[in-house]
Amino acid sequence: MLMKPLDLETYRRDLGRRAFLRQSAYGLGGLALSSLIGSTTLADDSAAGSSRIRGAVDPLHFPARAKRVIHLCMAGGPSQFESFDPKPELNRLDGQPFPESFTRGQQLAQLQGAVLKARGSFANFQKYGESGQEISDLFPHIGSIADEIAIVRSMQTEQINHDPAHAFMNSGSILKGRPSMGSWLLYGLGAETADLPGFIVLMSRGRTGLQPVSARQWSAGCLPSRYQGIQFQSKGDAVHYVGNPDGVCQSTQRQVVEEVNRLNGMLAEDRLDPEIQTRISQYEMAFRMQASVPELTNFQSEPKEVLDLYGVKEPGDGSFASNCLLARRLAERGVRFIQLYHRSWDHHGDIEGGMKSAAKDVDQASAALVMDLKRRGMLDDTLILWGGEFGRTPMGQGTGRDHHILSFSTWMAGGGIKGGVTHGATDDLGYRAVEDVVPVRDLHATLLYLCGIDHRKLSSKFQGLDVRLTGVEPAHVVKPILV
Repeated sequence: MLMKPLDLETYRRDLGRRAFLRQSAYGLGGLALSSLIGSTTLADDSAAGSSRIRGAVDPLHFPARAKRVIHLCMAGGPSQFESFDPKPELNRLDGQPFPESFTRGQQLAQLQGAVLKARGSFANFQKYGESGQEISDLFPHIGSIADEIAIVRSMQTEQINHDPAHAFMNSGSILKGRPSMGSWLLYGLGAETADLPGFIVLMSRGRTGLQPVSARQWSAGCLPSRYQGIQFQSKGDAVHYVGNPDGVCQSTQRQVVEEVNRLNGMLAEDRLDPEIQTRISQYEMAFRMQASVPELTNFQSEPKEVLDLYGVKEPGDGSFASNCLLARRLAERGVRFIQLYHRSWDHHGDIEGGMKSAAKDVDQASAALVMDLKRRGMLDDTLILWGGEFGRTPMGQGTGRDHHILSFSTWMAGGGIKGGVTHGATDDLGYRAVEDVVPVRDLHATLLYLCGIDHRKLSSKFQGLDVRLTGVEPAHVVKPILV
């Protein structure tokens, strides 16, 4: 087949037409993107030369009581019957058949179809503080701060397996593409520091019950990736490759960052893409972190009395205690959301040995964090949340307990929380929350409220929908536990 000779005039005309259409598409696409993700985000991301994130909620919907949140995540689901919800009637029925009237037609995890027998608690409870809150003797240090914390005994969730339950606790959904609550908070409030990420995650592990935790739990989802959580290593260097390579001085590194950002800036002028601004800001932050991270993780300035308060045997040893002290240092430096996972609570067997070990890992340091923040004048504007993704069954599973979603316990402190109160209640056997029930969505609404945000007004467009942390179902602020 013969090809027609190339007509240069026709080629130039077609090329011009294609260029026009392409550039028009970029412009129209940019306008569409702007309407989808909101003008505030684009304005924030286009702040030239700034790696500090500005908040989308300005002004705040309510007066903020908390500036930052520290979430102490007990990965695996600690048993409420050995921690914060004593059940004398369950103890009386220990070893006897569990009443079928409670469980008929209910969702169970691994106990479905099994012969169900009541399992009483091996732990003893006592009243602590002037408030007389009942707490297990496995947690004497947390008992010592009973007047500072609000215990919620009536939590409920919707997911009975670990990974989706973690996702639901973090993002209010099990669907991929949903931002975690740390990302929502960073998006709404912005960052207080340009030298560290605004959302940092730390991980520790116990001897048993090592439930895996996936990185999607701190994902930014449909929000720009600058809002995602950044995992710091608990052992060794907190951030890999934070120092300059051998033979590269600080000034040379600065030149590299400036040149990369210049090229990214040229690309940003050509198209509207929040991820370009994310790259620019993260190069800047990474450069600053070369100085801020080594100082952050150097505990030599901490007196022995503080190390002993937390129970830190060796700073940076990867323990929950060391991570709690690091969390306080991160809070001091303006990090907005700090998440500490302790993988030690999945006790399908040997719950007595596992709970004792896990409680010993976290009890002292959890209480120390509250006390340390209070004496530094930071507890009033720091919200602490302690708890797992679900609870455990009042029925035994061998020598342990199975997953349970209809009742579990958590506690909160600081940041507008009323200390010395116990909220909600479960039935006599602890199977179901029956009084002042608190679904996970209500917990999310309360967290945002304390930070000055109306959960109904914080959203982002995703696949044509207004995505929110609290979803589309009604959610309520738990006001009885607030000051």
